[in-house]
Amino acid sequence: MPHSPAAPAPHSPAHGHTRPRHWAVTAAALAAVVAAAGLLQGAPAGGATAVTATGPASGSGPDARRAEAPDAHAAAYPLDCKGAPHTVTDTARGDLDGDGRPETVAAVRCDAGSGTPPHALYVLTHDRTPGGAPRVVATLLDAAARRTATDLTVRDAAITATLLGYSSPEVPRYAPDVKQLAKWRWSGGKFRQELTDSTAGRV
Repeated sequence: MPHSPAAPAPHSPAHGHTRPRHWAVTAAALAAVVAAAGLLQGAPAGGATAVTATGPASGSGPDARRAEAPDAHAAAYPLDCKGAPHTVTDTARGDLDGDGRPETVAAVRCDAGSGTPPHALYVLTHDRTPGGAPRVVATLLDAAARRTATDLTVRDAAITATLLGYSSPEVPRYAPDVKQLAKWRWSGGKFRQELTDSTAGRV
């Protein structure tokens, strides 16, 4: 499963209107979300053969473990924190592909100790190896988009989050002044993103 490509702003806030070109770039960064067809059966990150989905597991052992959503704190994330640790700030769980087995969506950012590092959003599934750590199988939001994700939810197989951002490079990171509602849904072998609030609003 290929992953999507994963400064401090200068000083005083500038609360102007969002520029169309600025949000066009943002939309392009957010829309770069792909996942291979083997996604939710724990396929390796680089193009493995798809595994046929089965119904919900029951009983005990590896199948029972897979019936539970993956533990977001047990996964390794493709997030470059320049030597600093990362932190999982929010999670949401649900069956995203209809196979009866829940996945986990994790909001993760670097633990910089100060400031507001941007979030990345990842989808996790269980590894096919018994006892293996959960695997990142899709990147919904890359940290390079410089957004803060809040209100992360999975409902009716759709992932939603409120994304806080900035109307210009002059707005400091601690004071986001625009927000958008983003939605992702598994369809046709990939996560497809919908910007359900296509016009940036003021925070």
